[in-house]
Amino acid sequence: MSAKKVQRRLRIKQGIRNKIAGTPERPRLSVFRSNKFIYAQIIDDTTGVTLAAASSAKLDDVAKANVETSGKVGKAIAEIALGKGITQVVFDRSGYLYHGKVKSLAEGAREAGLKF
Repeated sequence: MSAKKVQRRLRIKQGIRNKIAGTPERPRLSVFRSNKFIYAQIIDDTTGVTLAAASSAKLDDVAKANVETSGKVGKAIAEIALGKGITQVVFDRSGYLYHGKVKSLAEGAREAGLKF
């Protein structure tokens, strides 16, 4: 990615983060896309603790992050969260557009029972 694109995404991300924050009752589901993988974390911003994490790099069928794999990561993070008693989250798309891989991850998490 060019430096301009990265700076634009970071500016959008900062605007999103100014509006949302994770609480113990409703933590933040943060998404990060790299060129190879997609990562998701559930974070409590009041204490600064990551409560759950999942990525396409840790899945059994390690494949490049495509839309299908992103859906599996969404289901995985939801299963981990539900196991820890987390049912509601705030979705943080981290400046990425809500389509493709990010949308697939969100839909996978919703299908598995996470509410946002």
